[in-house]
Amino acid sequence: MGDILITDDERDIRELISDILKDEGFTTRLAGTSDECMAQIDKAVPALMILDIWLKDSRMDGIDILKQVKRDHPEVPVVIISGHGNIEIAVAAIKQGAYDFIEKPFNIDQLMVVIRRAMETSRLRRENIELKRTDAAPTEMLGESAAFRTLISQLEKVTKSNGRVMLTGESGSGKETAARYIHINSDRGDMPFVSVNCASIEPDRMEEVLLGRETEGRGVEPGLLEDANGGVIYFDGVAEMPLGTQAKLLRVLVDQKFQRVGGVDKVQVDVRVISSTNKDLQVAIEAETFRQELYHRLNVVPIHVPSLEERREDIPLLAAHFIEELDKSQGLGARPLSDEAAALLQTMVWPGNARQLKNVMERVLILGDATGAIEAKELPTQSDSPAEQGRVLLSGSLATLPLRDARELFEREYLLTQINRFGGNISRTASFVGMERSALHRKLKTLGVVTSNKAGARVAHVEEDEEA
Repeated sequence: MGDILITDDERDIRELISDILKDEGFTTRLAGTSDECMAQIDKAVPALMILDIWLKDSRMDGIDILKQVKRDHPEVPVVIISGHGNIEIAVAAIKQGAYDFIEKPFNIDQLMVVIRRAMETSRLRRENIELKRTDAAPTEMLGESAAFRTLISQLEKVTKSNGRVMLTGESGSGKETAARYIHINSDRGDMPFVSVNCASIEPDRMEEVLLGRETEGRGVEPGLLEDANGGVIYFDGVAEMPLGTQAKLLRVLVDQKFQRVGGVDKVQVDVRVISSTNKDLQVAIEAETFRQELYHRLNVVPIHVPSLEERREDIPLLAAHFIEELDKSQGLGARPLSDEAAALLQTMVWPGNARQLKNVMERVLILGDATGAIEAKELPTQSDSPAEQGRVLLSGSLATLPLRDARELFEREYLLTQINRFGGNISRTASFVGMERSALHRKLKTLGVVTSNKAGARVAHVEEDEEA
């Protein structure tokens, strides 16, 4: 439930309130001065504060304490009490973020109504923060390919710093998972991780969502930057951010301070910024839809998240992981993959990357009989037409070639696919296709296959075998 911190310079008042709350089952702490109050907050952040505006013999009054609490702990509701109350003081307190205002001498029933509502608000805010910290989004990184090992090596390095990271890669490749991996393995891992989907927020609301707002009627409403204070804020699809908001964010990155929409006070935050995009930001800069200064601020450490095309070796491992995950979350049955199904998955085209692979596994589990291994025939084909299932569909270019040329083209495409599937490992490729390693080398040379360090659908990346 959390405890309630009562701060009042009159001992009788604070002890009376404490006794009332204890009778109702609440736990309380007491403070008579601003210094005692701040010391109690430093010791442990309370679930709720009851705060007198006028504090004798204190270096701070209630409004000063309120401002500091709302800056450092915006999730904590603060109920203001005062024996000198008037509408101006009440409005001032609400504008600074107070939950409510009660005038002395107070009615006990009225006090308890406000306290119970405020404690419920506190509970919901704490649960919301906890959900953001332990979001169900995956943080586990899975893979064995060379491209994956390179990615993990880069991510491990940036977890040890506080530098801003720009993650690039195709849609569905796992950029948010990489961002969460950085967060959870850094010294901010027990602080909030706040994800901002830049494409899903209306442009005219982006500033309010990020910076928060202050209105006379609703008081202070913290934005996502304040929610992320002490932790990480992740801008997903940063290229979609409106230009006006880009300018405000740039200022925040420079000053680490900002003003809420409609506010006058400066809010200071300590956040680590991680961004991602599946677009070429240099093109966006040339088109004047993205600010070059912001790009340089965000792109301190660029990290490329490889697509499934670049890490085909990992597809069976990822598919098995998704099957296990779907079984736990939906009870769809943890069926293993047959060797043929795993091989077919590695040769398929995955424009949606890991997200698409997970969707395919879910479809197979839902439509399957939940028994035995998943067979290749259960996987979706390029055409789901029954008349076309079970036979090879020739591309237009292949169908128009003489047999010798068509065979050569097919062999080239087939071997490139298998080489990329096994991460460029010639020995494993040769074993799978049923050729001696030396014979495979000769065949590749005959077919004019050029290998390089760049993996892709058309260019094979050949590694020296680890055992060689």
